[in-house]
Amino acid sequence: MTPSSAVLRRGPQLSTDDLDFLFEASHQALAPGAREAAQAVDEVEQRLGASDEGARATIAELGKRGFFRHFAPERGAIDLRALCLTREALAWASGGADSLFAVQGLGSYPIHAHGTAEQKRRWLAPALAGATVAAFGLTEPEAGTDVASMRTTARREGEGWVLDGEKVYISNAPVADHVVLFANADPAAGRKGITAFVVHRGAPGLEVSGQIPMVADHSIGALALRGCRVPDEQRLGAVGEGFAIAMGTLDNFRVTVGAAACGMARRALQEATHRAVVRHQFGKAIAEQQQIQAYLADMSAELDAARLLVFRAALLRDRGASITQEAAVAKMFATEAAQRIIDRALQIHGGLGVVRGVAVERLYREIRALRIYEGTTEIQRVVIATRLLQAERARQKEEGT
Repeated sequence: MTPSSAVLRRGPQLSTDDLDFLFEASHQALAPGAREAAQAVDEVEQRLGASDEGARATIAELGKRGFFRHFAPERGAIDLRALCLTREALAWASGGADSLFAVQGLGSYPIHAHGTAEQKRRWLAPALAGATVAAFGLTEPEAGTDVASMRTTARREGEGWVLDGEKVYISNAPVADHVVLFANADPAAGRKGITAFVVHRGAPGLEVSGQIPMVADHSIGALALRGCRVPDEQRLGAVGEGFAIAMGTLDNFRVTVGAAACGMARRALQEATHRAVVRHQFGKAIAEQQQIQAYLADMSAELDAARLLVFRAALLRDRGASITQEAAVAKMFATEAAQRIIDRALQIHGGLGVVRGVAVERLYREIRALRIYEGTTEIQRVVIATRLLQAERARQKEEGT
């Protein structure tokens, strides 16, 4: 039995297993379902691959199991620890399935938080059930981290809007039934003119292209808006509120990127540990080599640190705290640590580690994007340092120094 199949049979370990002091009874109850979902999406991926059919089947499976309901809680704010646990499990099994889940949330939560009753009935309810696929249209060829520089425009015409521009690297775009899309209704006002819309598949003037070939297999494409007509009832929130809607949505999901990185790193550590025990060289298991033991020890320590940072941020947010700095620390450390953990796991596998389709090879490709999307590592460092310096300046001002 290969390391991948042996580890897969055991199923994912989750942070509820050993960090129970960070969780409530509801999270402990969620964990078994998250493990089962991880196994289920792996089966879908094995059967259908990274195809449009496979993407829709994964969304349907997760919807059937009720996981999308976490994007639209009936009372209170999003349960961030529940989302993190779910992504930790899904990413352990499949980076593609994790991405589909996360982007379904990005394309659903803004409607939950800012939509009208009719918008929720039309777009949100079927997305939460997994009957339709959602997407989030923010990134452009010349507007990534600098969202305020977006060039897509929204021009009022009669009872509706005309959208023109391009969006790129839009996850779920090839199969999405609707996109929460951002355009500037007043370019002279900069980010204060950005407005959100719900644009449905087949809207006049909307062109969808994809798949964009990426390092890892994900459902990702581009959108071109050529005089795309959208009725005003599909505007989400007020004119000019789009930047706040986008940032508020990303703030809710940024910590979960760290959780996904932890899931990938956990899988890599399990695969590496199994490989170290069963692989023999020079007459003994490579697990007996001190260098391999050092790798495994470092991997385990970094994974523990990453999980603690991620779920600290999630816990604080669930308690109502502002977590700008904690989220940045968690996202930065977890994704960077996961990259190192997976790299060492591949090294432990030797030549087998670079064979296409082996778990650690897949993880090596999948982890790379997490250090970029929803705020690059470099931007997280800026956020962290800015907050530290602001606090120090405030202290000095108070002390009169």
